[in-house]
Amino acid sequence: MEHAREKPELGARTASRTELGRRAVLVGAAAWGVGALASACTASPATPPSPVTSGSPPPPQAPALRLKFVQTAKELLTPGAVMTVRTPDGEMSATYGSRTDTGSVPVTLADHVRIGSITKTFTGTVILQLAQEGKLNIDAPVTEYRPDVPNGNNITLTQLLDMRSGLYNYSESVDLNKALDDDPAKVWTPAELLALGLKYPAYFPPGTDFHYSNTNFVLLGLIIEQLEQRPLGSVYQTRLFTPLAMHETSFPPAADTAIPAPHPRGYMYGTNVETMKSEALSPDQQAAAKAGTLKPHDVTDSTPSWAWAAGGAISTVADLATWATALSDGTLLNATWQRKRLDSVQSTNPGSPAAAGYGLAIGKFGQLYGHTGELPGFQSFTGHDPDREITVTVWTNLNAAPDGRAPATTIAQQLIGKIYG
Repeated sequence: MEHAREKPELGARTASRTELGRRAVLVGAAAWGVGALASACTASPATPPSPVTSGSPPPPQAPALRLKFVQTAKELLTPGAVMTVRTPDGEMSATYGSRTDTGSVPVTLADHVRIGSITKTFTGTVILQLAQEGKLNIDAPVTEYRPDVPNGNNITLTQLLDMRSGLYNYSESVDLNKALDDDPAKVWTPAELLALGLKYPAYFPPGTDFHYSNTNFVLLGLIIEQLEQRPLGSVYQTRLFTPLAMHETSFPPAADTAIPAPHPRGYMYGTNVETMKSEALSPDQQAAAKAGTLKPHDVTDSTPSWAWAAGGAISTVADLATWATALSDGTLLNATWQRKRLDSVQSTNPGSPAAAGYGLAIGKFGQLYGHTGELPGFQSFTGHDPDREITVTVWTNLNAAPDGRAPATTIAQQLIGKIYG
């Protein structure tokens, strides 16, 4: 987004465990160049990847991509991983590892996973559709829709969408992280989440800086429900999932912790509170994890309700690839609004050439537009280059490697380096 905190990663991994919970895994654009890619180990996986073609030949880089995928997944100690790459030359998919950390049942392309903050792109797209239809004005102050927001007269919907509102990110609070550890089954309401976010002072005056905040998207989700007069999941279904035939994507009710079958189990190291300051384990713990004496724990059934409009959706690798393409090619917006969205992307840190790009609920990774997602137990990446028609999608059933890296994002980074190299 995930644990409870979510911060942007500006070129290097600086934030805590859960992307939805704590940070956005927005790796700086410069890091996606070939020269910046780290080398991976050469060991073979316990469960070999399974290449899959779907009526089209694999791209020419398929063997190198498959090898890099396996090497990196193994290096990051993720129990399982799935990837799909689509290019004009063809498509390939592969799987690595198993659905459980000690099991032998392999992950599959059909598996469903929690996609964390990729959900933000759903929320943002609906807001832009409503603006396109004249039902709201993204340049209007948030108080036109929610009068309970402090300083809301000076915060626009655009600033909620592009993370420049300054509103405190509720998932960075000790309150939430401790509650997630002590009572992982607690069902959070959007009203509770918003109240927690508004309880703390703003980071900065609106529009003067960038800070990734789940509070922004809880507000946007509430505004959608207010205008549409129906649950957010129903809005996603009719406006997004059905038109794109994303039949394996869902947004369950807050009290529902189930993941549709088939699905892997999801894992994380440490607790939410322990990893608030850093995703990386101590050197001794990292060594123990590598030796296999320290295992991650299963958090599959922990509540995702605290993520809601910021990260509560579930999907598959194929549906995510479909979504990334639609997100960047304008399938769900007219040409004017799609251009506005893509042009909105700006550096999250103008002083750093390696900083990530972020705009109207959309990130940019090198030449690919998309988003990352993380919730306790799962991490994902999906992105599409509309000029070269390249799509890369990866998910893992571990939300942070022992050394703090985001597994799916790191794997995607490696694959993109091979493709563009």
